[in-house]
Amino acid sequence: MVMSDLAPILAEPVAELPVAGAYAFETKWDGFRCLLHRADDGTMRLQSRRGASLTTAFSDIAEAAERDFPEDIILDGEVVIWHDGRLDFGRLQRRLNRKAATVRRELAQSPAHYVAFDLLRRAGEDLTGLSYERRRKHLEVLFAEWSLAPPWTLCPMTRDRQEAMRWMRQWAAAGIEGVVVKNLRQPYKPGVRGWSKVRTRHTTEAIIGAVTGTVDRPGSVLLARLDERQRMRFVGRSTPLTDELSRSVKAQVSPAAADHPWRSRVFSAGWGSRETLHVTLVAPELVAEVSGDTAVDAGRWRHPVRVLRLRSDLAPPDVPLFGTGNGPSAG
Repeated sequence: MVMSDLAPILAEPVAELPVAGAYAFETKWDGFRCLLHRADDGTMRLQSRRGASLTTAFSDIAEAAERDFPEDIILDGEVVIWHDGRLDFGRLQRRLNRKAATVRRELAQSPAHYVAFDLLRRAGEDLTGLSYERRRKHLEVLFAEWSLAPPWTLCPMTRDRQEAMRWMRQWAAAGIEGVVVKNLRQPYKPGVRGWSKVRTRHTTEAIIGAVTGTVDRPGSVLLARLDERQRMRFVGRSTPLTDELSRSVKAQVSPAAADHPWRSRVFSAGWGSRETLHVTLVAPELVAEVSGDTAVDAGRWRHPVRVLRLRSDLAPPDVPLFGTGNGPSAG
């Protein structure tokens, strides 16, 4: 197995957990997917889902691996950072493409952990052709034999659907995004969407501060919440509106006044994208009920949320403050 040619197996989004079949359920972490392996020169390397090196950014994990792993291995897992009792994706990003001094400061302030959920090679033996069930057993044996402790974590796994559903309810507040479903009999298929994932979602409210497109034909909405000082904070964008919701938004929004707080603001088309959106500001008076997942950074939903309905019965002061309630938190 050549590491440079190895792409991690992927997960296909699905609406719900399967009700029948031989499956394992694992927690879905809000972190960076990461393959960890020992290079030809004996050093440990970390590789992202797309093949980029994460070794410098997470040198604390690489150094721990060189210390703790006496054999040649390839692990598949997730690099995460805990902060204030929950997973903090923003602190992971702070380590990328930064100066050495910045990375060293982050290493000291926010140490990373590695959550292992698959073992692809050990002591020169390629394990990718084995079933998930057998690979999981090898991984559990490795943790036991090497007495692995933090920064190493063995990903929780259950075969009980009800238990997995409890995880989604109970651990969402800590930043667990949902559950990954894995067929017990399936081998590891690099680059293929061979697993599935179900995201934990919450229903909550936000204020519509702008629309994409025009007021006559709104395509999606940009959402806001007020903070404790009554400043309007951007919290996310919706998925495309249904035709019915688009017509309802058109009928209920009002033109923005000259003092709209987003008057000079530019919005990007997506997380990390430099492409800008064409938006039309509207009076921040209409409230929407939305369904969003638990991936939140610096108070914003990382992924577009779905508008369920408009709440003309609510006013902006009725919406949870920025940093509280279900959905975006100050992080």
